[in-house]
Amino acid sequence: MPEAAELDRLQTLITDSLDADKAETIVTIDLAGRAAFADRMIIATGLADRQITAMASHLQEKLHQAGVRRVQIEGAGGSDWVLIDAGDIVVHLFKPAARALYRLESMWGAELDEAAPDASEAG
Repeated sequence: MPEAAELDRLQTLITDSLDADKAETIVTIDLAGRAAFADRMIIATGLADRQITAMASHLQEKLHQAGVRRVQIEGAGGSDWVLIDAGDIVVHLFKPAARALYRLESMWGAELDEAAPDASEAG
């Protein structure tokens, strides 16, 4: 697992890039200890295919410049949902309807932490 400072640096790079590309409703979810595939998840909305494709392309370029060597993009080029796998951080770019349909925030968000029984209470 990478150091928290490195994750914070990459998270800031990603959210700044998305913000510069006019992404809407950018949400970051801490997955540390909850998922094996990544430590952080970032979800954002784009309104059009071209905007989402540009966001993904800009992110890939900025992550490479920041030293992330393996950046995989799935769904780019005319999709309602683009996944960017930057190793320890996974980014989901959605059109509004797809984001509402898949509801990743409710699947991985803080509500789950609050709903889960406390381990100390379990007999």
